[in-house]
Amino acid sequence: MLAGPYCGMLLADLGAEVIKIEPPGGDIARTVSPHWIGPHNAYFASLNRSKRSVTLDLATAEGRQALGALASTAHALVTNLRPSAIRKLGLTYDDLKASNPRLVCVALTGYGLDSPYADRPAYDYVIQALTGVMALAGEPDGPPTKTGYSAVDNSAGMMGALGLLAKIVEGRGGQLDIAMYDVMLSQLNYVAGAWLNAGERGARLAHSAHPYIVPAQLFATRDGWLMLFITHDDFWRRFCGEAGRPEWLTDERFATMAARRAHREAVIAAVADLISGDTTERWVARLAPLDVVVAGVDALEQALASEQVAHRKMVVALETPAGLLRAVGNPIKIDGQATAYAVPPLLGEHNRVLAECAPSGPRRNVRPGRSTRKKASDWSA
Repeated sequence: MLAGPYCGMLLADLGAEVIKIEPPGGDIARTVSPHWIGPHNAYFASLNRSKRSVTLDLATAEGRQALGALASTAHALVTNLRPSAIRKLGLTYDDLKASNPRLVCVALTGYGLDSPYADRPAYDYVIQALTGVMALAGEPDGPPTKTGYSAVDNSAGMMGALGLLAKIVEGRGGQLDIAMYDVMLSQLNYVAGAWLNAGERGARLAHSAHPYIVPAQLFATRDGWLMLFITHDDFWRRFCGEAGRPEWLTDERFATMAARRAHREAVIAAVADLISGDTTERWVARLAPLDVVVAGVDALEQALASEQVAHRKMVVALETPAGLLRAVGNPIKIDGQATAYAVPPLLGEHNRVLAECAPSGPRRNVRPGRSTRKKASDWSA
């Protein structure tokens, strides 16, 4: 629903011709959201713009033959199913290398193509629960907490795109095996390293505090919340000067990063009392010009309406007969090259591609403005 489609969309934004292969009933993501712009479901649109859609029943010999024809001209095939389904449907490199030995096959699965958990169903929430991510998030006296968005799926999609491009640069085909479980463990890097090398257990800290840097967390202000992140002693000196607390520079408990870490409770209590005396806007206005790392906590709608987003062109509008379809843009900016976005495909809209790819069919005509040099196929069910 998300990891494979996001992987394919990132590649499409960068100029790849991405063919989304769907079962006859369509990707379930086409109906997830209650929000529609004409025939376009907002959830599906956010992950599938600029692709082509063809429908295939890979449970049939005809469907698998058509898939092989597509694979014979492609750089890569991205799959996002359970390992048993990937093998049953013939979507591995071993199955397809006869059609195209340079094909890169990317399997985005929950637990890997071969593991004790391989054929368990996997969703973002479950992987967060199993890898310790939920146990690390939330307040110390509260329940385990998931991230506010699909961190696992999105991260796996990016890893898939990275691995796919690395293999294409290498110039050889092969099988990539990317597990969502592995991806999240890799992103716990220094937290996992603390346990592996020092037996330090990851713990939830109040107000999203950093385990080593103090103060680096949320603080309540007079009217909201402030994220203050003081990563070294120079920032601490600037903060204390502006805050009118020069005594904190000589207090043995507060003077250095190591001392502040050792006396976390005292430091946090003192800073929290100080921060609560002024508004979020005032603290940002006072500290940001000094290069102290500080920010208010914005809602998503505030972020999307910000001058930063406008300058970076991170909200794009796609024209459809039913009106504008708005989406978050691609974060990869290439100097001198504007990103071209297109509306997400309707189900089976480009089934003619199947005839064009057939062994006896005519030469394919790629739509104007899209590159014929980079191709990828992405399967989601």
